[in-house]
Amino acid sequence: MPEGDTVWRTANSLRDALEGKVLTRCDVRVPRYATVDLSGQLVDEVVSRGKHLLIRVGDYSIHTHLKMEGAWHIYAPDTKWRRPTHQARIVLATEDRVAVGFSLGITEVLGRDDEESAVGHLGPDLLGPDWDADTAIRNLREAGDQPIGLALVDQRNLAGLGNVYRNEVCFLRGVHPYTPSSDVADLPALVTLAHRMIHIDKNNSIRHRPWVYGRAGKRCRRCGTVIEGHDLGQQQIFFCTYCQPPIVG
Repeated sequence: MPEGDTVWRTANSLRDALEGKVLTRCDVRVPRYATVDLSGQLVDEVVSRGKHLLIRVGDYSIHTHLKMEGAWHIYAPDTKWRRPTHQARIVLATEDRVAVGFSLGITEVLGRDDEESAVGHLGPDLLGPDWDADTAIRNLREAGDQPIGLALVDQRNLAGLGNVYRNEVCFLRGVHPYTPSSDVADLPALVTLAHRMIHIDKNNSIRHRPWVYGRAGKRCRRCGTVIEGHDLGQQQIFFCTYCQPPIVG
């Protein structure tokens, strides 16, 4: 699933294509919203909130989430799309750009005042102007016995991290991913590292060579121990038992 930095870059692309322009076409290919037509209205702004995207048009907000397969593409008018037409969930066009959301996990049109129903549950956004490290630290500490490897991707604690970051952050801080959140020795340092890493990566489409992510069965780049891969939540987590010793007792 795309992480917060990918969504942040997607929002930037959509902002360049749509913001401050009048929609000449609005085609929502989701049955519940098929009759919605915002053409003729001005796109006020495009914002990312964790892994969520909000396109604000007049009194409405188009809320989308990429989930596993989703992507937004930007085209010049009359340009052939790079993905099949049947995968398009929404098409938004201006005089000089066409934005197409393909295979989006969530596509809905809300009243602007109802945005909180979609994103109000989220914790502090690592890439947002309202980032609050103290609240994120408190949320993780209050997660109690929840393994830190799960707490970091629980968007209610802090918004934006996904599977890649939870693996790399835990490794670099020497924290075993099954450690109860409240037992992590230095949560402020963990949160500071996560914030710094995602900010470094937000302007880059290619991440650095991973330390542990996706490397089960391979040797740790630091100590040579074989990297383990276990299921934790809905995805695999990867760690080095030497560099990230479990808490005993």
